[in-house]
Amino acid sequence: MAINKSQAIQWKYNIQCAEVNGVLKDFSSPLTEEQINTAVSEYEVHLNSIQYQRDRAKEYPSWQDQMDLQYWDKINNTSTWQDAVQAVKDKYPKP
Repeated sequence: MAINKSQAIQWKYNIQCAEVNGVLKDFSSPLTEEQINTAVSEYEVHLNSIQYQRDRAKEYPSWQDQMDLQYWDKINNTSTWQDAVQAVKDKYPKP
């Protein structure tokens, strides 16, 4: 996964910046290349640690479908909604 330097810096230091032609611009305070590289590395670790969240979000039924499942589970005394959600959680477990 290609890491966006400006996103990594914003995540770590809460500094607004932009990458223009590979050069970071508009820092409110200058950072060393080492600080930038550290931010990028830490951001990559962070993104990898929450990959399961992005994977789950793609697989969960829409909230409308989940509400419908919950309604019919209540009417039919079933656990279809819980089963659907658990299937996604099992497919993409937390690390």
